[in-house]
Amino acid sequence: MNKDIRVRYAPSPTGHLHIGNARTALFNYLFARHHGGKFIVRIEDTDVKRNVEGGEENQFKYMKWLGMDWDESIDVGGDYGPYRQTERLDIYNKYVNELLERDWAYRCYCTEQELEAEREAQVARGETPKYSGKCCGLSAEDHARLEAEGRQASIRFRVPEGRSYTFDDLVKGDITFESDTTGDWVIVKKDGIPTYNFAVVLDDYLMRISHVLRGEDHITNTLRQLMIYEAFGWEAPVFGHMTLIVNENHKKLSKRDESIIQFIEQYEQLGYLPEAICNFIALLGWSPKGEEELFSLDELISIFDANRLSKSPAVFDTNKLTHINNMYMKKADIERIAALSIPHLQQAGRLPESLNEEQLAWATSLIKLYQEQMNCASDIVELSELFFRDELVVDEEAKPVLEEPQVPAVLSALLQKLEAAASWDVDTVKAAMKEVQKETGAKGKGLFMPVRVAVSGQMHGRDLNETIVLLGQAKVFKRLRQLA
Repeated sequence: MNKDIRVRYAPSPTGHLHIGNARTALFNYLFARHHGGKFIVRIEDTDVKRNVEGGEENQFKYMKWLGMDWDESIDVGGDYGPYRQTERLDIYNKYVNELLERDWAYRCYCTEQELEAEREAQVARGETPKYSGKCCGLSAEDHARLEAEGRQASIRFRVPEGRSYTFDDLVKGDITFESDTTGDWVIVKKDGIPTYNFAVVLDDYLMRISHVLRGEDHITNTLRQLMIYEAFGWEAPVFGHMTLIVNENHKKLSKRDESIIQFIEQYEQLGYLPEAICNFIALLGWSPKGEEELFSLDELISIFDANRLSKSPAVFDTNKLTHINNMYMKKADIERIAALSIPHLQQAGRLPESLNEEQLAWATSLIKLYQEQMNCASDIVELSELFFRDELVVDEEAKPVLEEPQVPAVLSALLQKLEAAASWDVDTVKAAMKEVQKETGAKGKGLFMPVRVAVSGQMHGRDLNETIVLLGQAKVFKRLRQLA
């Protein structure tokens, strides 16, 4: 690409970083880094009533958590700031006045009640609701009279009649809109704050944005934005509208859909790995060449191709997400997995708030035992439950195992060997089991299954020798005595 690549992610601080917004940020980031361009983060905070405390900070925190950085923003500065819309009002006013002077815009004094009545009448007539243009030809005397009544004016853009607007979308191909489908629309609200479709064009143009990658729910906004580009004689950026993310029932992902975890901070709290979440998000509506699905962020940057953005909705597959995170969990250093998992055991009351060296070593060994099974760090609470029971609880399916004829001899022999052992480790347990096999003649399932059920209450589990060691002498001896 010959043109300097400059893309932006422009969140509104009306909520925390959502999976859909994270995807938008990530695709813009990958596109910029792949082409050696610039990635800009701009805050669109003009909807003051909907802004939430901490929303802005959350966006930045979790973009960093996912591995992204940026070249220009409110925290790092840049040549095209300010990067917060509420700090750019003077800039917008300059261009509003220019449109008013050139008669591309006009003041509208209609009240909300009048506009609603107009909409209802149009619907009753079977018409598509749009502004009638009631205020488009007011005289100076009309302006003076309406202002004397105390009416506040919004500013509307004068929509050209009979115009077609076509753009070549990176994902969708050619898209055409007709200007007659919309009425004159508000570019500045009565409170003096510019509307999204006006401010975003000024920001994108003045910040020299070359490509706009965003969700397809913004496609309909493009018509109004192209009108502003045309009014000022500016070249529009290249648009690319990514398909919607849908749930497994192929319904649009809704923030009310509780079957899917949707905010990035929730994944951190559950103990997912950021590189796994980043990898998963990259595959929501984009596909690499070949069958490989696990990629580091650097690898994603290297192979990212906007031409491979999907034209079909991206299905949020929770099974795929847990599979990907599990693959990353397996490869991670045990110290890292332990650091993520121990707080969950502490919150569950399984471990004290402060661990001494011995307790930390035991907890780390326990987590390592289950590392391959963990889809996220919080799984450790349920997986390791048997290690925190004082009394043995035998599963119903396991009870018949303890009724087999060789069981008393096996358990008695094992208890004797372990009590006489000078140490307590995996090698000691292995040696004791071999001696029990020789002494009782029990082997295979006839040996190992009764021992597993006697110490854990379960027929299935992780490595038996490690399980015995981690359960500890006191519990193991008590349970073997009860059943021997």
